[in-house]
Amino acid sequence: MSGTRASLRLSMAGLRTHKRRFAGTFFAVLLGVAFLGGTLVMGDTLRSSFDAMFGRATSGTDAVVRGDDMITTPGESFGTRRTVPTELADEIARMPGVAAAEPRIEGPGQLLDEDGEPVGGGGPPTLAGNWIADKELNSYQIDEGRAPERSGEAVINRGAAKDAGLGIGDSTTVRTPDPLKVTIVGISTFGGEDAMGQTSFTALTRADAEKYLTAEPGRATSIQVRAGPGESQTALVESLSPALPDGIEAVTGQEVTEENQDQIAGQFLSGFTAGLLGFAGVAMLVATFSIYNTFAIVVAQRTRDNALLRALGATRRQVVGQTMAEALVVAVLASLVGLAGGVGIAAGLQALFPAVGFPFPDGDLVISGLSLALPFATGVVVCLASALAPAVRAGRTSPLAALRETAVDDSGSSRVRALVGGVLTAAGAVLTVYGASSGPSVMLTVLGAVVTLAAFVVLGPVASSYAVRILGAPLRRMNGRLARRNALRSPKRTAATATALMIGVAVVSLFTVFGASLKSTMDQTVSRAFAGDVAVRVPAFGPESGALSPKVAPAVAELPEVEHALGLGTGVARVDGDGRALTVTDPGRMGDVLDLGTVRGSLTGLGTDGVAVSKSEADDHGWQVGSTARFAFTDGEKQPFTVRAVYDQADLAGDYVLTREAWEPHRMQDSDSLVPVAFKDGVAEADGKAAVEKAAERYGNPEVQTRDEFAESSAAGVDMMLTLVYALLALAVLIALLGIANTLTLAVHERTRELGLLRAVGQTRAQLRAMVRWESVLVAAFGTAGGLTLGAFLGWAMTKATDSSGDGVFTVPPLQLAIVALVGLTAGALAAWRPSRRAAKLDVLGAIATE
Repeated sequence: MSGTRASLRLSMAGLRTHKRRFAGTFFAVLLGVAFLGGTLVMGDTLRSSFDAMFGRATSGTDAVVRGDDMITTPGESFGTRRTVPTELADEIARMPGVAAAEPRIEGPGQLLDEDGEPVGGGGPPTLAGNWIADKELNSYQIDEGRAPERSGEAVINRGAAKDAGLGIGDSTTVRTPDPLKVTIVGISTFGGEDAMGQTSFTALTRADAEKYLTAEPGRATSIQVRAGPGESQTALVESLSPALPDGIEAVTGQEVTEENQDQIAGQFLSGFTAGLLGFAGVAMLVATFSIYNTFAIVVAQRTRDNALLRALGATRRQVVGQTMAEALVVAVLASLVGLAGGVGIAAGLQALFPAVGFPFPDGDLVISGLSLALPFATGVVVCLASALAPAVRAGRTSPLAALRETAVDDSGSSRVRALVGGVLTAAGAVLTVYGASSGPSVMLTVLGAVVTLAAFVVLGPVASSYAVRILGAPLRRMNGRLARRNALRSPKRTAATATALMIGVAVVSLFTVFGASLKSTMDQTVSRAFAGDVAVRVPAFGPESGALSPKVAPAVAELPEVEHALGLGTGVARVDGDGRALTVTDPGRMGDVLDLGTVRGSLTGLGTDGVAVSKSEADDHGWQVGSTARFAFTDGEKQPFTVRAVYDQADLAGDYVLTREAWEPHRMQDSDSLVPVAFKDGVAEADGKAAVEKAAERYGNPEVQTRDEFAESSAAGVDMMLTLVYALLALAVLIALLGIANTLTLAVHERTRELGLLRAVGQTRAQLRAMVRWESVLVAAFGTAGGLTLGAFLGWAMTKATDSSGDGVFTVPPLQLAIVALVGLTAGALAAWRPSRRAAKLDVLGAIATE
């Protein structure tokens, strides 16, 4: 016990005397814990916001009557169900235990503002539906005005009204997708809030909703049911179920709420939170190197102190305990402060995502015990683990070391390190290349990437010896030569400092290369598959927001400037048991505006029982021209379709193509997603585009894009992703730069006498500052060069591993990577600002007298 007390006293004395030595470690742990805590708080906040939002949406609904089968296509969170007859609501309302029953009709409905521009549509759905008269069943409440009573009247939610600049009495258009002129007669709220999250909702009369939002009058999305006094939700469902037609089910309101919550939490929030945790992990990994480096330098500087302690009787355990106690104190204090910083980061993320076009539900921050305990524990464990190796090294200090000068670091010439690093590099490269090229296998590629990163860490000291000599070769003046020798003095320290920056730069470079490759792939897709001159579309992230009126294509086709215009509609079906998206169009005319590659069979004459299929889907199912594919639609109908054509390129055409006649019996809200347009020979692009814009204007003013604009718009999501990635990785890079600054500060302290001698023999303060700055720049250049190399390689691997079709384009963006390199070098120079100023202010005589 006395030995433990002695270690603690020594630790506290060391911390009080040398607070600045541990400043870098303190801030590294603080920032890492803050990022992790902010991520967890953000995840809890989003989950709570969505849970509350869906809970309010069904708070007054005791049962929902709906289609019993839901078809979900790949990549979609919410599926499509069959509609139910509206007359069923009247029958249900007369049943025992039912207080009220009303049909709910809902579909895509894009509200336009006073200038004709769309409101919302950047992710959250833009919806329209009928106004439900029963206040308990309606999750919206009238805030101003009244409910719609006549055709052409509408109620819009308060958030949409603010964004659109609309008020009661104003007229505007709603794309359903056919344009519907409406007059605003009421403003609604959702549970007292401006909107259901960021969703816009336009409420119409029931007759208008049936006319514009369904395939035919008399159909509804579902029927909302309110139980009578004393009737539970479960009992209500049990009484309803026997009376319902085949293909229609009744579920409790609580079940619907939980389904919606699970779909959001399971498919969106889990992936989103995992992504944020990945970036937090990068920040903690970078912090690990900074913490390790700090304690390694501190232990090296205290070699004589530790040796004297050993000579005076201190055990190895006590010396190790002293270092670990210092790490524990720093970890606990930094983690506590980091928790407060995490709340600030969560608030910052809450503001950042909407700013870059990624809005989320509004709500107060939710802070759970786990969101505090896990980051705190992680910060403490990471700090202690990072300090363990230096602490053990300190415990091995011999009492005779007090009589020796500082040990020489020969890690840069270690043959064992070079051999192990070479083996890891080869293994990592083979795993990464094999995983990216064969299959491809994302998991194998990730494993290879981890091994490759480990190889870079092991080879760091060996590589730094060569890299610093090469990078520092242009520095021929004395200051530059001294800076190069200082960086070479301790290869392990230089490598550990640079590795922290290397990881940050590598991840930034990885996503930069991956993003550029995605954009190039999209450009190639448009160039290869789009045979038109302009495209009419409604750019949007969500499927509910990208619907075009099917009347646009015929109207554009009549223009004298236009040779071909073809509407591409959408549908869903279960094909051989799996949910699939369908393209609904005139297949025989697709070749006029799209390049389908080689077509086997014929696209003409598909009729009502034929389907055209992409080659990839045909190969997966073993189909060929003449084969039979079994379709099941949302209305419960099942039908065999004959494969009458197989085409190579499905980039814009999709994997399954049906005629409008085949889709007509099963369709829901009729809409197109894209209208490719080809001009007649001799028509200038600008003239043709202007003509198409004028013709499309009366159908809700959709956007008309040239080929280049179409490609750029398709890649807009990539730019948003990169913006988020750069913002999230900024913290990791900041931790790395703090590590460089801290290493230089400790190095200046370590070389106090040496710096005093340089000043004594004529070196000026400016020259001394330049020497320290150049050393920092060399370390940053080594880390940046390694990060760019590793990032470009892993960017290639990620591009190939995620390219299941084999048509992806790998692109290295030289300008963006040059900017990354410049930022890395500039940051290295800035990291040396304070250490270089401190070195220049050293008193010459005092520095020479330092032991």
